[in-house]
Amino acid sequence: MSTAQNTDPRTPVIVGVGQVSERLGEPGYRRRSPADLAADAAREAIADTGADAGAVTRAIGTIAGIRQFEVSFPGARAPLGCSDNFPRSAAGRIGAGPVRAILEVTGGQGPQHLVNEFAAAIAAEEEASDVVLLAGAEAISTIERLARADPATTDVPDFTEHPGGTLEDRGLAIEGMFSPHLVTHGLINAATHFALFENARRARLRRSRAEYAAEMGTLFEPFTRVAAANPHSAAPVERDARGLVTRSGSNRVIADPYTRYIVARDKVNQGAAVLLMSAGAARRLGVPEDRWVFLHGHADLRERDLMERADLSAAPAAVMAARHALEVAGVTAGDLTAIDLYSCFPVPVFNVSEGLGLAPGDPRGLTVTGGLPFFGGPGNNYVMHSIAETVARVRRTPGAFGLVGALGGVMTKYSAGVYSTAPAEYLPDRSKELQAEIDGWAPRPEAVEASGPATVETFTVVPGRDGSRTGIVIGRLDADDRRFIANATDEATLAVLESDDPFGARLQARSDGQRNTVTLPS
Repeated sequence: MSTAQNTDPRTPVIVGVGQVSERLGEPGYRRRSPADLAADAAREAIADTGADAGAVTRAIGTIAGIRQFEVSFPGARAPLGCSDNFPRSAAGRIGAGPVRAILEVTGGQGPQHLVNEFAAAIAAEEEASDVVLLAGAEAISTIERLARADPATTDVPDFTEHPGGTLEDRGLAIEGMFSPHLVTHGLINAATHFALFENARRARLRRSRAEYAAEMGTLFEPFTRVAAANPHSAAPVERDARGLVTRSGSNRVIADPYTRYIVARDKVNQGAAVLLMSAGAARRLGVPEDRWVFLHGHADLRERDLMERADLSAAPAAVMAARHALEVAGVTAGDLTAIDLYSCFPVPVFNVSEGLGLAPGDPRGLTVTGGLPFFGGPGNNYVMHSIAETVARVRRTPGAFGLVGALGGVMTKYSAGVYSTAPAEYLPDRSKELQAEIDGWAPRPEAVEASGPATVETFTVVPGRDGSRTGIVIGRLDADDRRFIANATDEATLAVLESDDPFGARLQARSDGQRNTVTLPS
């Protein structure tokens, strides 16, 4: 450790954070676009530095923007239009003229990954990295409402922008997560993927349906209390454990075992920004040292693709990332006072909390925002809010430590950061070395075309709008234990999947060359 006065001028520090939000129909609602929200959050972050706002704005050399959901997937569209250079749209609104503008890849790991990346760039004195603004926002709630409006009676805005200037678009980077083979079998969104992991965990723990539902509700009940107290929450409502998981008209099943209340809420209007700079730049710009927050530990790792994983009930790469970030920081989970574990669904929270030895009812809490189902899940930008809240908390308790865990893909990418006002020189991590270890794990053999006797490894049942149900099953072939994915649509097989203990149930797999199906043995 060092003191702020003698901190190496190349040391990266977070000096400003900002958050903005609005809810439909409430006072102050302005129908802001994603670029508007990101710019307003950036202004908040700049003001948060306590330094001259104009000087800080002029010093920004790089702006990195988080990709909106409407440009995050092949074939996705922006119903009200969008900027073709989102970072520069935000920068232009605040009067910044950065040398570099970056649009990050798809994934909730993005904000923490960018902090990790640019902290290293600042320490290495890379060009245009002395002052870096990270910003993101979603206006999904506004866009969905206005896209359905009648333009004859409603003034529908056009969010299309062409700000010009260079852009480093990093692409989607979703390779391996949504393959045509998986999509053919109904794995078309996050809920269906995560439901497979969730049910695999239930199988490992040998929980009944009721027991596991209660466990999910108990995990998320305290999250609702944090969200209810957060002015930026999209759903600031306290709910009890039972109410979160009890199926009803308003709490319908999304994908077994998930009800609507315990999955990420994407209908939000939220923006957040984080401002990093070198300690030298902070001194030069007059940022008071009580605004400085240091990145003590960090890590970025990627899990094997879905069908290759040895155990579908856990994501060891995410645990490795969180543990390594703490290791680099030289602290343990017991030293933390603020914790935010990515919470799009229960299973990623269970995964990392178990790996760190944190109980679901830990009195410190496992979220600082309220979590994605309750605070809101603003696309890929949720963790920018986590970082902003964590920075605010550690500032209020100088010397305290906070951990942020950021998840991307389908329990695929994990970035972690450890924050504190306690001065510390920048230390590199061993993520590349750990990633090589992960990449060396033997993949689970897969049968793309599956035929023969088999058993259930994990599953989900997805309701259709027409009242139908489709089972998505990952099974193992008796002949050689290869893993396969298949669908179940007949009532007898669905009844087994929806029973209290479907794991290990006997099935018969068949393939038509494109799609696998399973039924009960005849």
